[in-house]
Amino acid sequence: MVICRKFFQRILDFIYPPVCPLCNTGVSTHGELCADCWTAINWIDGPKCKRCGYPFAGEYDYDTDMLCPICASGKNELDWVRSACVYDNASKQIMLPFKHCGKIKYARFMANAMIWALRDKDVHNIDVVMPVPLAWRRLFHRGYNQAALLAQPIARAIGVRVDYDSVHRKYRPDMGHKTAAARAKNIRGVFTVVHPDKIRGKHILLIDDVMTSGATFAELYKVLKKAGAASVAGVSFCRVVRTI
Repeated sequence: MVICRKFFQRILDFIYPPVCPLCNTGVSTHGELCADCWTAINWIDGPKCKRCGYPFAGEYDYDTDMLCPICASGKNELDWVRSACVYDNASKQIMLPFKHCGKIKYARFMANAMIWALRDKDVHNIDVVMPVPLAWRRLFHRGYNQAALLAQPIARAIGVRVDYDSVHRKYRPDMGHKTAAARAKNIRGVFTVVHPDKIRGKHILLIDDVMTSGATFAELYKVLKKAGAASVAGVSFCRVVRTI
């Protein structure tokens, strides 16, 4: 079976040579970036908050147990969060077309980057990977849940199942460029656990493409913990970084 898969992959590579999804430069593997596009991404690869992964200024020598002001004040409820890169002009060339324009070919690269972002976390206790749900109205309009496409390879890498249906989401208008307070208000009450038996006692890893204010992860954390989840963590491809 493995030999057959490799054989057909070579045929596909011959017909459709792997290229960088951003600039179409030839690369060795489907879904990876060329060296120039790779270095343009602001990867979160230095000192960061132990809990939420917020990147600290690289020129300082931080303790590995250092918390950002938000986590130190107890305002971040998730057990931990990680993101692969900063949301900026480079990363949004991948994230926005993937999310809004059907460029699902970016999913493999983004998921691999998110798996890399988990390198400092012990994921052996994770029981289930859960993509952030989409409301049916938005799912129908978009045609796919981008978080679900990212969740599949991440779950395979960890060796656990993906939970697509234990939580439903009500439709709310897009949060766009709203403030953190407005986002928290907009997301409040949109999630409902419909299969609590699948949640109770589980260690859950939430998956999303971008973390803006953290309001979505925070709201999911509340409903999942109320339903009996043992722990709730999160990982995103990119995150907005503001001065805190």
